[in-house]
Amino acid sequence: MRPVSPAASPSPMPSQGRRRPGGARGGSGGSGGGAGAGRAGRRTRGASATAPPGSRLPNPRLTGLGSGLFCAVAMFLLGCLDQLLFGASPTVYGVLFLPVCVLTALWVRVGDVLSAPVVLPIAFAVGLLPVAEGGGGLLGRLMGLVTGLATQAGWLYGGTLLAAAIVLVRRVRWVRGRQRRG
Repeated sequence: MRPVSPAASPSPMPSQGRRRPGGARGGSGGSGGGAGAGRAGRRTRGASATAPPGSRLPNPRLTGLGSGLFCAVAMFLLGCLDQLLFGASPTVYGVLFLPVCVLTALWVRVGDVLSAPVVLPIAFAVGLLPVAEGGGGLLGRLMGLVTGLATQAGWLYGGTLLAAAIVLVRRVRWVRGRQRRG
């Protein structure tokens, strides 16, 4: 096996036009360093050397569609879990809906932030399918779903309003920050 020199190996990211930690621009006309100088800076950018691994909370940025899928899947799984562990308790399902509302409002991208309060009621209804009591076929299940939505409207409205408040605060902060920069 032949050793490969660092100068001969292809760079994973082009460094032209990118800023190095010292403030110098990378590329062919940059100041000093040579071929290996940009790689040393790139290694430290990916993960912070000061933060221990596992100490950061996840901070995903979901699109409008992604937040809807996240809510629907999470609520359906929580509904199934509620069915298995608590015998389809609507109160437990309503309590579990609140953290999903908060996470959705915090994780959606700023550009799609206004879609979060729209997808939450849909996800609530999807997750209510395993929890809703219904007997005798499709119509019985549909009546159980409608009854569940009517009796659990407090949790639905509360979670949606909580998410709407978070979303509005995020949107106002984004607009003010944009005005300051402009």
